[in-house]
Parts: sequence; structure tokens; C-alpha cells
Amino acid sequence: MDPRSLPPPPALDDRCYRHPTVVTGVHCTRCGKAICPDCMVPAPVGHQCPDCVRSARQEFRRPAQRVATGPTRGFSITNLILMVLVGVYGVAVAVAGAGSLLAGPGPLTLVNMGASIGLANIPDQGLVGIAVGQEWRLFTAMFLHANLIHLAMNGYVLFIFGNVIEQETGRVRYLAMYVVTGLVASAASYAFGEFDVPSVGASGAIYGLFGVFLATSWRRRELAFYAARVRTATTLIVINLIFSFSIRGIDWRAHVGGLVAGVVLGLAVDGLGTSRRSKAITFGAAAIGLLAVTAWLTMTRTDEIRSLFAFL
Repeated sequence: MDPRSLPPPPALDDRCYRHPTVVTGVHCTRCGKAICPDCMVPAPVGHQCPDCVRSARQEFRRPAQRVATGPTRGFSITNLILMVLVGVYGVAVAVAGAGSLLAGPGPLTLVNMGASIGLANIPDQGLVGIAVGQEWRLFTAMFLHANLIHLAMNGYVLFIFGNVIEQETGRVRYLAMYVVTGLVASAASYAFGEFDVPSVGASGAIYGLFGVFLATSWRRRELAFYAARVRTATTLIVINLIFSFSIRGIDWRAHVGGLVAGVVLGLAVDGLGTSRRSKAITFGAAAIGLLAVTAWLTMTRTDEIRSLFAFL
């Protein structure tokens, strides 16, 4: 048969599935349906139709809505932490004297109030520090600040990002992430920093929240909103790490430790499965693993310091 006598193939129907009178050559990258310019929703790759975007958004929001409504209707853990930070700084200033409001309470006052330090010989007190059994300093250091600017910067970032993460993850997991990432940050500072220099600040835990924000957004990066959040978080983290490594006196070890811990918990916060139990098990296992790392870093550095000072 002469190929020229065959009928032409049927024309591909490129009419928008929501607007049949509009012909378009663009198709949804997820379902393949034709979509016109009015129905195109930008995606990391190509465009998606409104139905696919709505479906993906519901898949993310449906399990989170139960916990997201809690903080907005009751008290906020983020605001509670902020009040504690301000209150502790007020106590430190009162102990050090009114003239220390802007400049800060000073190293001795901070050490006496629980700053993280490996080993120090304080007059009339003797040896203090984590190496002599004061591991609680890993926790208390998260609530102390060197000066008013230090407190203001950390408080502002915590208020902006903390409330968002708290609403998306719920109070209990949010508080657990704040504490665990803060402990890992303190342990990293102790393990890799100078053992006789005090370290204070909530920035380690705040970098942990940065990590959570980045990880949870990255898992939903197929949506334009969360892809934008990934770019925003990455930019902020890079800028802040540049400052951390460039300015002398900033404890970059705590920042990196908190950030890594935050990414781990952020990836685990939704769990590997869909049930509440599987999510809780995954998140709990990640938290326990990070606490184990904290204990290992602390014991390793403590043994090192004690080997240098045989009288400990």
C-alpha cells in the first residue's frame, strides 16, 4: 500500500484540561495533563497543574495540621525559651553589677552561672569545669549570653525561625530538637575547642533549628514554596558560617555541631513511615543517637584533659 494513501495521524489534543477552548503545548510534569498559562504553577522542573499542587500540599499538611494548631492556640515554647534567656541574662547582670547591662556579666560570672568550660582554677573555689564532673554545663551554657548584642541577635533569629518550626513540628518534638541540638553543639565546642575558654549562647541550638528548617524544606522541595525555603535557608547558613569562621571569638564548633544535629533531626522528624508510631520511633532513634554522640565526645575530651593533669 502506498504510504501516501494512509490517513494522517490524529492530532495530539493539547487543549487545557480546565479550559477546553485554550490550546497549549505545556503539560504538567507530574500527571502529563495539558495546562494553559492560567493553570501553570511553577515547579523546580517545568510546571505543574493546580490539582497536582493541591494534592502534594495536602499530603504534606494533612499530618502536620494536628500538631501545627497547638502552638498558635496555647502558649509557645519559643516565647517561653525567649523569656528564660532574657531572665537569665537579667540575673547575670544583677550578679555582675548594673554597669554590665550592655557589655555583659564577664567571664567569671558566666563560669559561676554555668558556662561550658573544660577546666579552670577559680580563686576560692578550686577546679571547675566539665572535666571534673560538671557535665551539666553542656546544658546551662545554652541559656547564657556574653553581652546584650549577643542576646538580641540570638533572640531575634530564634523568634523568627523558632515559631515557624514549632508550628510545623509540634511543641514536644520542637523542645526535644532544641535541647538535643544544643547539647550536641556544646559537646562539639568542648571536644574540639580550647578547654580553658568558656563558651555560652543559644546559637548552637539556633543553628540546630536552621538545620531542621533546611532538612524539612528539602524533603518537600518539589513544591515551589519549599524550594524557595531551601534557597533561603542555605543562603542564611552560608552567610552565618562565613561570619562564624571569620570573626575571632565566635564558637564555630558549636555552630557546626548544632547545624549537623539539626539536619539529622530534621530528616527524622517525619519518620520513615506514615504511622505515628513509625515517625516517633525514627525521631526517637535519631535523638538517642545524637545524645550518644554527645556523651562520646564529652568522655573523649574529658579523658584527654585528665591525662594532661594527672591530679584530676
